[in-house]
Amino acid sequence: MPVCRFMAWVMLLMPMPAVQAAEVTVVRAGAIHTIDKEAPHVEALAFDGDGRILATGTHEALVARFADAAHLDFGEATVVPGLIDAHGHVAGLGMARLTASLVGARDKQDVLARLREFAADLPDGAWLVGRGWDQNDWPDRQFPTAADLDAAFPDRAVWLERIDGHAGWANTVAMQAVQRDLSGDWQPDGGRIVRDAAGRPTGVFIDAAASLVEEARPPVDEATAERALQLGMQAAVEHGLTGVHDAGVDLAGLQRYRRLADRDALPMRITAMAAGDGDALDALCRDGLYRHPSGRLAMRTVKVYADGALGSRGAALIRDYSDDPGNRGLMVTPPQGLRAVARKARDCGVQVATHAIGDRGNHEVLEAYDDVLGSRAGDGHRWRIEHAQVLAPEDLPRLAGLGVIASMQPTHATSDMPWAEDRLGPQRIVGAYSWRQLRDSGARLALGSDFPVESVDPRLGLHAATTRTDAEGLPAGGWRPEEKLTAFEALRGFTLDAAYAGFAESEVGSLAVGKRADFVVFAEDPLHVAPGGLRNLTVLATYVDGRPVYRRGEAGGMGPTQGP
Repeated sequence: MPVCRFMAWVMLLMPMPAVQAAEVTVVRAGAIHTIDKEAPHVEALAFDGDGRILATGTHEALVARFADAAHLDFGEATVVPGLIDAHGHVAGLGMARLTASLVGARDKQDVLARLREFAADLPDGAWLVGRGWDQNDWPDRQFPTAADLDAAFPDRAVWLERIDGHAGWANTVAMQAVQRDLSGDWQPDGGRIVRDAAGRPTGVFIDAAASLVEEARPPVDEATAERALQLGMQAAVEHGLTGVHDAGVDLAGLQRYRRLADRDALPMRITAMAAGDGDALDALCRDGLYRHPSGRLAMRTVKVYADGALGSRGAALIRDYSDDPGNRGLMVTPPQGLRAVARKARDCGVQVATHAIGDRGNHEVLEAYDDVLGSRAGDGHRWRIEHAQVLAPEDLPRLAGLGVIASMQPTHATSDMPWAEDRLGPQRIVGAYSWRQLRDSGARLALGSDFPVESVDPRLGLHAATTRTDAEGLPAGGWRPEEKLTAFEALRGFTLDAAYAGFAESEVGSLAVGKRADFVVFAEDPLHVAPGGLRNLTVLATYVDGRPVYRRGEAGGMGPTQGP
């Protein structure tokens, strides 16, 4: 008998060391959905003082085994594994709460009213910064101009990020701060300055062009940057998230997270992705993949941009936009650049996650992955496409064939459905937001939200994935309903499959012996409510490592008690 197998038998025959009762907590609930195929539904679980699961099963059996343990009894509530958002922007979410919110603005007048209110408390000379405008929600659906802002703010620089983060709107003062002459017909690589008939910039800067204005802004001070992370994480745990894959973090951002982790000030798990071929990727290649001793912070991935976004017509398409003849969008990173960073990451053992929206953007990413991975496509690399939003029919099955994960955001579909077919036409729309086609092809779906582009609330993602309708339940039966997921598939996408995409499925993503006690308590059962009710689930509590990081109100019976 081989030594390793012999030792395994010895361990099985040896009595298990007793666990100190004071270190054990037994959790009981009306239902516990573990997302573990060995025991998918249990009545109770027990975890130790370090927050690691010791056992699952019946409440009676666990009480007998851990007679003097502390107890958490959630009554008829439902416990599920901690939800993981596979693609979000924590600092962006926090900063959105520190700047003017334009989300849901009905028109330009509504934008100006919100800006005037926010600017009332700004000191003289400070930039007026906001985020969330979306011209697709306005009556004329046209891009705004600097002139729309100049009348209200003739002396203060104004810079407003579009809802998707792929375009910005500046007034004249902000454009004058740019350290480059913006006149003429030139365009930056990977971006577009929207110009009028005379070649003058209108005030809208798309994708890489936005960096011209961003670089002119005064830098955010360190205290504000850290505060933004804290605000973003707090909002996440309040909505039931125990983990986020933070898509695009530079080395300074990783160090900021690390300082918080050192102070035990991370209430959740952050899987950070290095921001492009920059200092964070260089550090991974030089020092190796990063993991904080707490287990709450890791970086082993690089996030790259292939193209722009559909809403601002920056997504790279194979053919012209149906509603903008002559425009095929933008490749933010050219094909040779995608290959270069993929090779660098491969050689450093770093996972690649590439933003791709349009059918050309996705095609170029698949070509790059195929070229760089070659015969290693099946070696467990877990490379990802972030969004995988519009796929040509012939490219759709390639993700499964290459072992590429589709990291998708269900609420993108329900936000975009009023205008997406206008952009793409009736033929291309068939390959867009195609969760069912991708899943049935064998690709793994890791689900998220892309907050603050969408809401941080994962319940909205569960609802969108299973209904493909808006908050009012429209359109009846769902938009392109053949692409719906089941409630279990959606929940798995936000738990075990998201954990897999972050190389963390041995620690989180399901409630099984040996894993971390990360879980969410819902008043309702997400696997047994009507799909329309998923967006209204009540989050009672969020636990990470067996400790509450959020509890709703003063909910009684939430704290540990002694005895059964």
